[in-house]
Amino acid sequence: MTYELLAQAIRDTARKGDLQSLRAFVNAEHPADLANFLGGLEPRDAWTVLDLLPVEEQAEVFGYLGRDFQVEIARHAPRDKLAGIVTEMHADERADLFNELTEAQQEALLPALAQAEREDIRRLAGYAEDTAGAIMTSDYATLIPALTAAEAIEHLRREAPDKETIYRAYVIGPDRRLIGSVRLRDLIVAPSRAKVSDIMETNTLAVRVDDDQELVARQIAKYDVLAVPVVDADGRLVGIVTHDDAMDVMQEEATEDFHRVGTVSKFLTNVRDASILMLYRSRIFWLVILVFGNIFSGAGIAYFEDTIAAYVALVFFLPLLIDSGGNAGSQAATLMVRALATGDVKMADWGWMLGREVAVAALLGLTMAIAVSAIGVIRAGPEIALVVSLSMVIIVIVGSLIGMTLPFILTRLNLDPATASAPLVTSIADATGVIIYFALATAFLFPAVQ
Repeated sequence: MTYELLAQAIRDTARKGDLQSLRAFVNAEHPADLANFLGGLEPRDAWTVLDLLPVEEQAEVFGYLGRDFQVEIARHAPRDKLAGIVTEMHADERADLFNELTEAQQEALLPALAQAEREDIRRLAGYAEDTAGAIMTSDYATLIPALTAAEAIEHLRREAPDKETIYRAYVIGPDRRLIGSVRLRDLIVAPSRAKVSDIMETNTLAVRVDDDQELVARQIAKYDVLAVPVVDADGRLVGIVTHDDAMDVMQEEATEDFHRVGTVSKFLTNVRDASILMLYRSRIFWLVILVFGNIFSGAGIAYFEDTIAAYVALVFFLPLLIDSGGNAGSQAATLMVRALATGDVKMADWGWMLGREVAVAALLGLTMAIAVSAIGVIRAGPEIALVVSLSMVIIVIVGSLIGMTLPFILTRLNLDPATASAPLVTSIADATGVIIYFALATAFLFPAVQ
């Protein structure tokens, strides 16, 4: 059965109140798959299905749902049952959900939670958006250095049910300052009387609570760790960021960069659920800006009207040339935006990258010039073929340099280099290509025009 048919069957079953069939379905599905199916239902029907599960499984399925859909379901869930789900959720996930609820929903939910959960939510929800504090969890395991390996293992055994991960425990002093970390594997293989202080690693990677979330995600990817501890300004351990949260951050940042590359402003939901007005507002700004940018191309054509009137065949090659410059520029911009985002290229590399790009672009331009020269000879004669070929080389070089340089300029201005998107680069390269092409044509063919 296809997803659409299965979702319709679930929807019909929920509305008919056939709880036995629904219960059989939800018990047979993996939480991630069940969440995927629930996403195709109306929030009220989704809650009817979700309510058939034990609260621990409800929280697991709920965690796989999109944030917007979680909020919609929260409107249909009774307060006590929603509080049960929130209590069982991971600390960082419930804080994220809490931030998305309306003020009235927040005020209704908090009294239904235990004091520990209320304080934890308030603390995690208070950190600035897009920082390590905003994505960290308080579900981590800690040890003190005086414990023996046997005592530490027993301690972790008691804490395991309530922690997101125990594969690495963090060693803290009396004031909760982070002094090291120890892997569960090292505790298991160590002599039972060995002290944690003798087993732990003291050069533990840590990030500050106000560090940018993308930087934290890169650190986790770079050092290939399951989690990274988060400390405050005084070095006290306040949480951890796990690898799955880092993956979510990287996906979010990549999506944002893709939107910028397409000159689409950020919107807070997925494309399927976005309203027409939201999609309109996310796209209209840059399209209007680029419309006015393309006026320069028209002005360039108007300036060389006499040359065009004398050699109408030049118009035949205009789209070919300016598109080539825009394409080359888009390629260069894409490579530089990605390189700057991953840290492969730094601002100090600009001069070296510029020289190399000239060489690469020249080879590309020469190859493309050779490819079109025969068409130029056949279509318009050797003189125009020469102009077209020379224009191709120069336009490709200039377009590539525009595409490579814009990300560096934007980075220098503390702007996102992804803004040097394909449409923006293409618009600039188009206007430049028109001027180069017709200026060369005028220079080579102007005596004949006279």
